[in-house]
Amino acid sequence: MESTTRLRDAPQEQAEQANGRPTRVNPLAPDDGRRVTKEEYWAKWYENPYPNIDVSYEWNNGILEAKPLPTPLQLDLYNWFLDILRRYVESHPIARLINLETGFSLTMPDSKELSGIREAVRKPDIGVVLDDNPILWRITDRAFKGVCNLCVEAVSDSTLAEVRRDTEEKKRDYALAGVQEYFILDPDDRYMRFYRLGADGRYEEIRPDAEGVIRSRVLPGFQFRRRDLLRLPDMKNLALDEVYAGYVLPEYRAAVVRADTEAAARQKAEEQATTEAVARRAAEERAQALEAELARLRQQLS
Repeated sequence: MESTTRLRDAPQEQAEQANGRPTRVNPLAPDDGRRVTKEEYWAKWYENPYPNIDVSYEWNNGILEAKPLPTPLQLDLYNWFLDILRRYVESHPIARLINLETGFSLTMPDSKELSGIREAVRKPDIGVVLDDNPILWRITDRAFKGVCNLCVEAVSDSTLAEVRRDTEEKKRDYALAGVQEYFILDPDDRYMRFYRLGADGRYEEIRPDAEGVIRSRVLPGFQFRRRDLLRLPDMKNLALDEVYAGYVLPEYRAAVVRADTEAAARQKAEEQATTEAVARRAAEERAQALEAELARLRQQLS
């Protein structure tokens, strides 16, 4: 999750710079906005730049960008979504997940740059790397050298600049870099969107079906109800839901189905035994009545 809160007011900061006055510095991310080379970023700012400050930086075309802290609601949604993704990967071992501090490089065409390309290093809140990705993510790698197949960002909304970063800048750059799907999570449901890369290289929005279900193509069978991202149902409830039955707690679902089947069989057997007992009692009563009637007739004849 994005791990430090930006305290700057961007317009005010720009005004201060224009007037030659010193800008305010975020004490939780003192290098936010610093210009560094990509080599310097990897060497100093990619991993734990300060032993006593919990800060994480991305690198955007020469500029350090601090990742803001989540709110409790954003963290709850992030953890819930990460949980269902993990359960999918456990039951469908076709991919690996990266999250929080693991970054990957993006190279995008940009006519404004002398080189014709722009570069960035992003640390998606969740990244999916398929096993058939052209670049192998080795178990000793501290960064992914390829491009993620799917990226998930929990929107940062403490400033308008942060909202634009997730909803516009990263959306544009992920598409240009070839990230096949991009999901934006938002517990307030203002910016929550789900995108898939189209044939033209641009993102098209993934719309829920008639039942409100979003389906991924990158991860076949990974699906979820959009409204569940606002409700965050318990995993055991999801396991009994047909939308999630293919990957959430399949053992639990099988155990519940087996228990229900056995309970239904017991109930049927008990009902059948009761029916048979009632039939036997009725037969016995009819036999007793017949014997009594025969005894009465014999008595009349004697």
